[in-house]
Amino acid sequence: MRYDIVTLTIRPSTAGKVVPAIDAWSADAAAQGKLMGCWTGDVGELNSIILLREFADDAALQSERLRTWSAANPFGCGDAISKMRFESYAPFAWAQPLPPGRYGKVYEFRTYWLNQGGLGPTSDLWEAAVPDRIKLSPMVMAMYALDGRSRFTHIWPYPSADVRAAVRAEGVTKGIWPPKGGQAFLTGEMRSTLELPTAISSLA
Repeated sequence: MRYDIVTLTIRPSTAGKVVPAIDAWSADAAAQGKLMGCWTGDVGELNSIILLREFADDAALQSERLRTWSAANPFGCGDAISKMRFESYAPFAWAQPLPPGRYGKVYEFRTYWLNQGGLGPTSDLWEAAVPDRIKLSPMVMAMYALDGRSRFTHIWPYPSADVRAAVRAEGVTKGIWPPKGGQAFLTGEMRSTLELPTAISSLA
């Protein structure tokens, strides 16, 4: 299985046009993969649309990406898009994606950059720690990048930003999160954004 995260920087006040166009683009007979989620940026990158898509394999992912790059009107709303960023991922072997459903009004996307050689130890530490952590709140996915610098991204839904803060504090208080020893394998460069699900998102 392969995933990609697409970040579309859009012109102000165009989300109402962009989101339905993405829905139609994803449902087209030529489309590859499955649109799992579609969010608008709330904290972090504003005037942005975030897509999470699932693909059977690398060939399907690359085919869909080529369709986008070759299109005169990408996502059916090219005139509203000022920038597109694509990131390719594979799920950690132990990660089980959430099925479509309603999980929260706020989704957090967190990316950590890794030291050289840190991917394997990080996966092991997370595999041990995640079962207790997801008792506090579910995790959409944890996956490592297949392009660019070594990094991994994890996605968490919450009913609200306040609940997010409370759950994270509870994990620290109970000593179950973050994974013990994990910081040794991180560069210290991290990114976190809060996203709001759109009407077309299967994860809402």
